Amino acid sequence: MTSNNDKTTSILLQLSVLSQYFIPLGNIVFPVLIWSIKRKESSFVDKNGKQVINFQLSLLLYCLVIVLIAIPIILYSAFHNNTFIIENCEWIVKEFNSGRITGIIATVVVSVILFTVLKVLEFCLVLYAAVKNSNGESYKYPITINFIK
Repeated sequence: MTSNNDKTTSILLQLSVLSQYFIPLGNIVFPVLIWSIKRKESSFVDKNGKQVINFQLSLLLYCLVIVLIAIPIILYSAFHNNTFIIENCEWIVKEFNSGRITGIIATVVVSVILFTVLKVLEFCLVLYAAVKNSNGESYKYPITINFIK
């Protein structure tokens, strides 16, 4: 049986992820802080702390992959086979046509959509995990890489 103190700590652990909207990297710092303080006192808090930290690290990795794929594509689309000349102290780009602009915009739109889907999914899953923890149940996040076992 899980005590009310353990449930409350686990709920706080889950909801501390939402601090990212006010404090940069708060979604990683606060769960790690709470988990490191309370993990030895309760196996319930320990298990849920590992889950939330693994989930946040996984999301960080997914966002980095999106950025690392999108930026080179955008740069390649913008600068491939372009001629830059200086005329009257102004940069002029030749060969920059609507096809390139469309490629850049498409890459940006797809990246923003993927990032938005990840953030909405994160928000919903964090709230769902907090509700599960309030009922004394552990929650295993989907799409999570187990960095901490």
